[in-house]
Amino acid sequence: MERAVRRAGIDEITLATVWHTLQVCCWEMRYIIERTCQNYLIGQLHDVSVGIFDAEGNAVAMPVGLPVQYFGSFFAVQEIGKRYRGNLRPGDVILTNDPYGGGHCLHLPDWGFFRPVFAGGELVFWVLARAHQQDTGGAYPGGYFPNPYDVHAEGMRIPPLKVIEGGEEKRELWELIWNNVRWPEGTRIDNYAMIAATAHAERRIGRLVEKYGKEVVLGCVGEMMDRTERAMRDAIRRIPDGSYYGESATDDDGTVLDEPVWVRCWVHVRGDELLIDFSESDRQRRGFVNAIYATTYAAAMEGVILAVAPGELAEYHNQGSFRPVRVEAPRGSVVNAEYPAPVGASPVNVGGQVTEAVLMALSKALPERSVAGWGRHRGDYVFGVDPRTGERYVRTSFDYDGTIGAVYGYDGWPCQTTLTALGSVTRGTVEEQEIRIPWRHLVWEYATDLEGAGRWRGGPGMHWEAVNEGGDAMMATGSSDGDETYAPGCLGGESTPPSRTYIRRGSELIRVKAHRLVELKAGDVLVKLSAGGAGVGNPGERDPEKVAEDVRNGLVSLERAKKVYKVVVDPETYQVNWEETKKLRTELKV
Repeated sequence: MERAVRRAGIDEITLATVWHTLQVCCWEMRYIIERTCQNYLIGQLHDVSVGIFDAEGNAVAMPVGLPVQYFGSFFAVQEIGKRYRGNLRPGDVILTNDPYGGGHCLHLPDWGFFRPVFAGGELVFWVLARAHQQDTGGAYPGGYFPNPYDVHAEGMRIPPLKVIEGGEEKRELWELIWNNVRWPEGTRIDNYAMIAATAHAERRIGRLVEKYGKEVVLGCVGEMMDRTERAMRDAIRRIPDGSYYGESATDDDGTVLDEPVWVRCWVHVRGDELLIDFSESDRQRRGFVNAIYATTYAAAMEGVILAVAPGELAEYHNQGSFRPVRVEAPRGSVVNAEYPAPVGASPVNVGGQVTEAVLMALSKALPERSVAGWGRHRGDYVFGVDPRTGERYVRTSFDYDGTIGAVYGYDGWPCQTTLTALGSVTRGTVEEQEIRIPWRHLVWEYATDLEGAGRWRGGPGMHWEAVNEGGDAMMATGSSDGDETYAPGCLGGESTPPSRTYIRRGSELIRVKAHRLVELKAGDVLVKLSAGGAGVGNPGERDPEKVAEDVRNGLVSLERAKKVYKVVVDPETYQVNWEETKKLRTELKV
């Protein structure tokens, strides 16, 4: 905290109390949703984001969640506020999942519930709960059909609509919505959990305003934003002025196969401001990888905050963090798609590519804060009928993803998944998966030689196998990536290795690439070899003891240790052969 509060009448203790109360309120919203939802993706993997915004739609509190899902949420709050100006009252709840119709949502499975919060009859805040639904209609369950005709094929578009008005539910509207999803009862439970979370936040904020008064609370909010803005500007000033380039690609768009789709950006640093320009990116595509502007903005800001923002701001970002940064993306491009372009895969690809491109550019500007790419998402969306219950099921998961890329000074962490979730989406458990769907796990472990090598290596890759103990089913490899394009390393570090997915059917081994739709048979074994994160720095400069430790742990083979890291490890003792290692590294320098 700074020593002096600039706004009169607000002391440091009050400011800290208000600031942390709003943060805690968001954590409580997440807790309510995750403990109540039945959806595996929400309740177990935490694919949910919440936030608090002021009356004008500026972000006030944004705790841990999916940055790509909530950093751009203020666009939706501002649009909804304009749409319903003069037509809001306590007890209203507005639902939207629409990328185009004022909802600014990433893709159709992410449903957002917005609640206006009043004090003394005046609108003072908005609260938001947004989470990935089990289904949202569309051509196939789960919402990840890789070759849709347009956005309408991906599911039901819900423009910002009051589903609760003055505390009264609009039953006919709810029936229309739930009648157009494949699991209406589960969706109803999840929706009510999210609405309950916003009601809790409304009460929490109400007590805060009652205790301190509206003017004091809003004054604290203004001070919070000013402080984060000053901190961000101070951090940007430490970047040398100049223009820095970064790029990244996804395998294809799901319609035109095996043709990479590129995101290209220039980061221009001028004093205490950044301009991120995506004008050289590809035009929007026929397939489902297109991102709307809010998605690109959020993914770009994630890259900025990872590489630039002071660590003490990690859980306290708000609108002030955004003020020094502008993001330009031309209309009709893959990073600012126009209706009716499909967008189903965009939170991951091209959302992940946006973040990677920004990180690559900023790693050139700030090499001592380099952040390498993470293991690409390897999700699949399997759907069929569970013979144990006779009911339909869909599996949407991140469980088999690779792991985190290295950062300057540190190896990639081995646990979290997918860059655009920034570790907030976690892995589930074997038991939970097997209870929910008719697939039995055979292998789930770290893989050997599937890390991006570097002085600081990326996190390890994953080896996952499961057998289909249900009947015939279908699988969309959805927003997966990494078969043909790879997340980049930094400062001479390796990119992520290639990822592979196979169906083992008897003696036959069938390769399945990302963005495909395939049939599955009873008894099929699904095999995933998911690459880990990329590396930072020359692998030949890695601490030999750390290489030997990786060999002992089965993360790196003896052959790769010698060939890539230039470290000779004794095959019997698994200790470093220092004489041979020194010789090998000396030859490398020569």
